[in-house]
Amino acid sequence: MYFRDVIGQDMLKRQFIKTVNDGQLPHAQLITGTSGSGSLPLAIAYARYIACTDKGKDDACGHCAACKQFDKLVHPDTHFVFPIFKPNSNKKWVCDDFLPQWRNLMLEEAGYFSYQQWMSSIKADNSQGMIYAEESDEIIRKLNFKAYESTHKVMIIWLPEKMNETCSNKLLKLLEEPPTRTVFLLVTEHSDALLATIRSRTQLIRVKGIDTEDLTKALRSRTSFDEQTVIDASRMAGGSYLKALEYGQTNEEQAWFLQQFIRCMRGVYTIANFTPDKKLEKQRSLKDLKLWAEEMAKIGREKEKHYLSYAQRLVRESFILNLKQEELSYLNKAERAFSERFSPFINHNNIMAFMNELELAERHIEGNVNARLVFFDLVLQSILLFKR
Repeated sequence: MYFRDVIGQDMLKRQFIKTVNDGQLPHAQLITGTSGSGSLPLAIAYARYIACTDKGKDDACGHCAACKQFDKLVHPDTHFVFPIFKPNSNKKWVCDDFLPQWRNLMLEEAGYFSYQQWMSSIKADNSQGMIYAEESDEIIRKLNFKAYESTHKVMIIWLPEKMNETCSNKLLKLLEEPPTRTVFLLVTEHSDALLATIRSRTQLIRVKGIDTEDLTKALRSRTSFDEQTVIDASRMAGGSYLKALEYGQTNEEQAWFLQQFIRCMRGVYTIANFTPDKKLEKQRSLKDLKLWAEEMAKIGREKEKHYLSYAQRLVRESFILNLKQEELSYLNKAERAFSERFSPFINHNNIMAFMNELELAERHIEGNVNARLVFFDLVLQSILLFKR
């Protein structure tokens, strides 16, 4: 990845290049941006530029030995840390055990991929990714070596918020007393989940969403979407290249999420609007909602979190429709058809509570709370909110 491969973000590219050429490389930078904004590709392009031995004014040269190594992500002075899982407990698993998959996905997707895509590529199934305590020893070991070919050693840590407590504390000590000529690039999507002491010892770099114009150009050149799909996807993506791709591609999972949301909300509506003459309908709906909660509990925690994130978007966009601000609504055709009927029930009286309940459910799933109870409690809370 070169700076020219990063979609938009021109101001940050110039900022990174200037720090290298001025000899003012911070020892630790916290690069924070939402999934699909380009924070990881930026970090890789930055590391390449640091290592390049024949730098141009706007990008790495592409022909020196360092650039040739970066083409395969095998530069000896650039190291990667990322969430993994433990296939078994017979050994101490570290990121190097998954480096081939990491390089393959990175090169295939040019750095634009999600946490879910990464976990799927290493066949983690229902396991949640983590950066384990053993990784901190690997980081220390690697950074104690002198740089082989570059002026600096670069440690790129993707999603440091996934570090366990032991690893976080050891990283903190490294940031307090960094090895000579070492650059830490911490690429995060949730900087608030990091230790405050880690945040305080890094220079914060905020990666904003990609401009619509840059996103449109990228979709035209990188995909086979028709022009109308390009325009709609760019508008709906909220600055995320990954969300733009999701919109433009046939996404079976997203269609399934919509079906499940509709099923749940129909049952909730029936119970919330119960009248004595509809007792049988209420019983059937309650039975189906219990079954729905049980089925959702079986799809795996990562998919459950993804669904809850999707549900938050639908509720938020439905509220915007209710406000008659259709030009600000980001829904595809199927979602809009449902939301036009659903939006009257999402109003000033319940929108914040609805969003809070969905966010709480997502946090509970992240914290390994019993998923069946989480989803059925969400059903019960939704019934109460529908009555507002």
